[in-house]
Amino acid sequence: MKLKGEIVRLRKANGLTQEQLAEWLAVSRQAVAKWESGEAVPELEKLVRLSNVFGVPLDVLIHGSDDCTPAQAKQVYQQQQLIAFLCRAKVKTYAGKGAEVASCRLGSHDLRYQEGQLTYLDTYLGNEKFVGEEAIWLDDTPVWAMNYVGRVLSTRFSSDFLKQALSAVETHLPYRGPQLFAQGDYTYHCLVEGDFNWFSGREQIFFLQEKVYECLFHGGDIV
Repeated sequence: MKLKGEIVRLRKANGLTQEQLAEWLAVSRQAVAKWESGEAVPELEKLVRLSNVFGVPLDVLIHGSDDCTPAQAKQVYQQQQLIAFLCRAKVKTYAGKGAEVASCRLGSHDLRYQEGQLTYLDTYLGNEKFVGEEAIWLDDTPVWAMNYVGRVLSTRFSSDFLKQALSAVETHLPYRGPQLFAQGDYTYHCLVEGDFNWFSGREQIFFLQEKVYECLFHGGDIV
């Protein structure tokens, strides 16, 4: 079993420390260290969580990328490329205060980013109450999408803080912002179930103990 080596490789590839991975999985750092040294093996529930965090199929995680079929290896590589592109696109558009482009629908706010064959579009309606969609195209084919709906709950809400949280997006959680982000009196939380292919989640912002913003989202691959 090449599991221990894959955990080390994928953790480092995603820029995570043992402490960060342990926090995400709700285990101790010592548990992660034992998995990586081969002293212990994660329970099935934790294996599934690891697969979701790293965005790789469970069999690839267990047996190693060297032993997967060419089709599986190609799938893993393509997904990693999409995730990396999605994170860059988010930082360059709404989160990075990117300029809007021409509306594709009446009254919509549209933000677009492109690299080679990949195109990202974020389009939403409304302001303090809003609904929208983010999607990725490979050439002219849509390959991934996420719908979201949210609302501002208080005048204490800060759009600048939200943009800072979204700018901290991580490849192991590429949907909105990180699991936890804090600055001053503001705290951002993001909880997700599922993986890049099929997921749902919720993000919230608190000013001290007051919830000032909430957003629900879901999506997955569409090919």
